[in-house]
Amino acid sequence: MTDGERIRHETRLRAAVLAGDESAWREWYDGCFAGVERYVRWRCGGRVDLAEDVLQEAWMTAVRRVADFDPAGGAFAAWVCGIAANAVRNALRTDIRRSVRREPMQEVVVDSTRPNERALRTAEALAVLNPRFERALRAKYLDGQSVADMAAAWGETPKAVESVLSRAREAFREAYTRLEQAGG
Repeated sequence: MTDGERIRHETRLRAAVLAGDESAWREWYDGCFAGVERYVRWRCGGRVDLAEDVLQEAWMTAVRRVADFDPAGGAFAAWVCGIAANAVRNALRTDIRRSVRREPMQEVVVDSTRPNERALRTAEALAVLNPRFERALRAKYLDGQSVADMAAAWGETPKAVESVLSRAREAFREAYTRLEQAGG
């Protein structure tokens, strides 16, 4: 589907959804859910509990704000992923505040050998990356795109994409290490 066809299709879906057509909403949701879910699970570092909460929050927000969606600005799935990215950041901040409140007199120790702690640290590290680095890591490791495919989609040279990936991996490593040192 070309971008023009996508825009026309999503404009029709948006109008139908705003008019109360449940089948239009179902078509949109069914067409996007798997990709949004994969994105959320990746951003949550594999923490299923966090991912389920974030996914629910993202879709509830999308339902409430569907009138704000502009098909010319990008695909609906990307819009929902943007909502989900904000929900991840908010959930992580809330998670951190709760853990500090539960143990106000003790130092919080994070055991990086426990999968849940590694997942939380991974999600936190992804949340602090700049959007370009997060996009590059997502394209490469979540979507499985080759450097050549990324370069073609982004209108850049493969060398430029390799450079972005290298800097993104380093930024992720630094953020993860910083969180690891702060936590234990």
